Amino acid sequence: MTPSATRVEYYRDPGAPMPTIIVPLVYAVVRDDAGQVLLVRRLDTGDWELPGGRVDLGESAVDALKREVAEEAGLEVEVQRIAGLYTDPAHVVCIGPDGEVRQPFAVCFHATARPGAPRPDRRETGEARWWPVHDLGGLPVQPAVRRRLRDALLAPERVHVG
Repeated sequence: MTPSATRVEYYRDPGAPMPTIIVPLVYAVVRDDAGQVLLVRRLDTGDWELPGGRVDLGESAVDALKREVAEEAGLEVEVQRIAGLYTDPAHVVCIGPDGEVRQPFAVCFHATARPGAPRPDRRETGEARWWPVHDLGGLPVQPAVRRRLRDALLAPERVHVG
């Protein structure tokens, strides 16, 4: 897996560029019966992250979440409840050398997967797998994703706002 420089994520970095667009996104903290967490590995950066992505026009957040998890990890999910809402203007993602600078407007959900083995789509994700919670600390994960994971796992009964 060779990460590319076409996507750069900044989290509370004073040197980050100013956002040019707000993008609606959804992510899932999917747990299995053993309490493991589903993560996907991005092909472009090599980072592990929660499955999810952009909400398309004409789509609800829940429908977008189900579509994104199915595309990126090959699993169908049942959405349980909201884990958090994340709109920090100090978190931006630059797409391409001259591309837009996105400020994520992200809704993170708790979800459970229907039976099946995770599989990456090989377009956006190179790996998809279940991880024991105690193994998450050493993975290459962007700070915003780590925060969403920490919030959802340490206080799953709360809706986090950040």
